[in-house]
Amino acid sequence: MATIPVIVKHQGKRYDVDLDPTSTGETFKYQLYSLTGVEPERQKILVKGGQLKDDTDLASLKAKSGQTFMMMGTPATGDGAVTIERPKDKIMFLEDMTAAEAAKVEGALPAGLQNLGNTCYLNSTLQTLRSVPELQAQLAKYSTPSSDSSTSGVDLSQFGLGGMGSSMDLTASLRDLYKQMSETQEGFPPLVFLTALRELFPQFAQRSRTGQGYAQQDAEEAWSQIISQLRQKLKIKDSTAKGTGVVTQQPHEISFIDKYLAGGFETTTECDDQSAREAGEEIVKGEDVFLKLDCHINKDTNHLRDGILAGLEEKIEKTSPVLGREAVYTKKSRIARLPKYLTVHFVRFFWKREAQKKAKIMRKVTFPPELDVVEFCTENLKKQLVPVRDKVREIRKDEEDVTRARKRQKTAHKHVEDRQAELKAQGRMDTTITGQDHKDDRKVDVDTEMTDVTYKTDVEYEAERATSIIAAKKELFSLIDPELAEDDGANKSGVYELRGIVTHQGASADSGHYTSYVKKQGILDPKTGKRKEEDGKWWWFNDDKVSEVEAEKIETLSGGGESHSALILLYRAIELPTAEEVREGGNEEQ
Repeated sequence: MATIPVIVKHQGKRYDVDLDPTSTGETFKYQLYSLTGVEPERQKILVKGGQLKDDTDLASLKAKSGQTFMMMGTPATGDGAVTIERPKDKIMFLEDMTAAEAAKVEGALPAGLQNLGNTCYLNSTLQTLRSVPELQAQLAKYSTPSSDSSTSGVDLSQFGLGGMGSSMDLTASLRDLYKQMSETQEGFPPLVFLTALRELFPQFAQRSRTGQGYAQQDAEEAWSQIISQLRQKLKIKDSTAKGTGVVTQQPHEISFIDKYLAGGFETTTECDDQSAREAGEEIVKGEDVFLKLDCHINKDTNHLRDGILAGLEEKIEKTSPVLGREAVYTKKSRIARLPKYLTVHFVRFFWKREAQKKAKIMRKVTFPPELDVVEFCTENLKKQLVPVRDKVREIRKDEEDVTRARKRQKTAHKHVEDRQAELKAQGRMDTTITGQDHKDDRKVDVDTEMTDVTYKTDVEYEAERATSIIAAKKELFSLIDPELAEDDGANKSGVYELRGIVTHQGASADSGHYTSYVKKQGILDPKTGKRKEEDGKWWWFNDDKVSEVEAEKIETLSGGGESHSALILLYRAIELPTAEEVREGGNEEQ
């Protein structure tokens, strides 16, 4: 698209500028920086509807040849001179980077994993677990005497082989694998980790029935065994008393998994036999730890909620001490602690005796991008979660209402401007159009001066929005239960967002193909250290092939046939304001 010659006025001077409709406001500001010496962040360029933003598509301005723009702002030095400083960091071009440097660039394609012979079950599991940033950070700190793994003084960890050794430490192997994956965009062979897994759990070393290579395995079993090993090996220092959230004087060592991926149940077990209750057998109360919630699937299961509810109640058979014989008991579980990361397992595989293999339940079971689990919790935990959850919903509704109102105002404003331009072209310059005018243009009396409507600019709206966000964060933070606030590994609202999925394609666990989907993170802002808003897209990991897919693809993974269906879901607690954010907001207001 050809450039458009426009005029920019600044401090009494006129500048001829070629505006490129295919670029953004940020590019235009840099053009003016080269002419005026005013830094882009100090420029205020007035356009129709407010100020020009960095991300504005210049084509949307519909600029015409010779159009004049007004610019305000002065250079940081104040005297019009521009001080150009040498960049603090050396500028690196992508073609000059090493593979490791290119892999660390924001937005770079993540590494895939090579299929080493029916190992897609493992690849999909490892990619989904890698989406937990806290796990990667803690693994980087992990070390054991056996993980030094030096041969003739050579550190093998730099080659991704730090887990090699007599003990074949699975946690060390995972640490080194993730490090190696972070330094490449190619498909990486997880050979050392696979060897360690097969040594610890021989089931994954089973040969195929044909005798050609290794057999396909169940991704859920791989997930569970890896989690169990990490639970034993990966320890962190924690200052809260277990299960209470109360801060203790001396930090103690706990499992990383227990803190971030394990929840707690309160259970009741009662005999179904009326005669046992009449004879005085009491309900047995207990506590259990869970590493995942099971979604049981039967003919009535249509949604994830149905399956989770079914999984929280089970029938067990055991000896009744009162009756002196076997009896059926009902065990009911309610969640007493919610972890920050919640794993949900669709129980799709069952042992089919006549076929001597794990068959797959094909039924379609939908799952939400955001999961509310408050109804599965104990009454005590509900009291802690509900105020926060309801406030989150209220804030979201208010934001939606403001956005809709802003769109209506912009539409009305545009109509008024268009109408004024039309009247001006007709020579009726003395007419003022109001925001109500667009409802019936025929009511406009061109000889009557009417009261004008004041419209807020984008800058004014953003300022109001920023103020309201600070106030909402303060109010929301004040509602977080103090006990839960101390437990940074717990969910404090009862609401989760979907972050990762392991899928299976095929008719049985012993065949077919596994892949995984991981939601893309927002780009990290180097200035603030915080991530920007996410674009809603996902990475699809199909062994060593990695591609980007739209959110709509996730909706097709509910099952209903042999196509890809979700087997494991990884949810993360929605983000809530921290004490630090609330303090920063207070400082900004001052």
